[in-house]
Amino acid sequence: MAINNSYDEQAVADAIARGLKDFYDRLIASIDKLNIKTIMRRKNPYLYRAKAIKTSYEIVQSVLNAHISSSEETIFGNCFFEPIAIAASGGDKSLAEGIDVEVKKKHENVIYAIAVKSGTAVFNSSSKKRQEQYFQTAGKLAQQARVAFIPIIGYGYGKKKESSQEGKLYQELAGQKFWTELTGDPEFYLKLFRFMGKTPEQYLELFHESYSRALNRLVLEFGILFCQENGDIDWEKLVKIVSEDDSAIER
Repeated sequence: MAINNSYDEQAVADAIARGLKDFYDRLIASIDKLNIKTIMRRKNPYLYRAKAIKTSYEIVQSVLNAHISSSEETIFGNCFFEPIAIAASGGDKSLAEGIDVEVKKKHENVIYAIAVKSGTAVFNSSSKKRQEQYFQTAGKLAQQARVAFIPIIGYGYGKKKESSQEGKLYQELAGQKFWTELTGDPEFYLKLFRFMGKTPEQYLELFHESYSRALNRLVLEFGILFCQENGDIDWEKLVKIVSEDDSAIER
């Protein structure tokens, strides 16, 4: 039986709107604070030289796009699926560490503890073990209160191969199965697109403005720090910031 088979569509739509605003606010903030020294320290200058890149614009556009690509999935996962899961399940934001959503069914004397993740590839062995410990801690408290405890790891999208539950502390549900478990609606994972409506388009102009400002600013910073007087890229100076102490870079 679904955790909540009478979810409020407007509450879900409102949660999506808040999640999208939070996503764009965080993404734009991460772009606005980029510093060329900081971002170039994590890059491979030998690769850029091997590709015969000639302009600072090419390098900066590459690192800026890579930053956005690596940041957006993490930011989106942190701010989008959790509020939707809370609204869809009729639950509350959990105060327990490592648990995002808590749904109390008093008439059934049961607590659903849900850790909401974005995609199915978020865990490594140590983080998975840590999640198990969070569930164990919360489960002990529920046991003391004589309440049934049902832990779930829910993935906002993707598929998760079902494995034997024997001896397993928690369930793992992904994509359609996760949202169906929350709502009883097998079409809910598709309806998320409909609930978004035209909200994403409202943020495009702000995002593009932030991107353009960052591109111009970073190109200027790169030219000052890593270009010779004649405009050529100073590859030796660029590699120093990656491979030597900070004192090797003089402004």
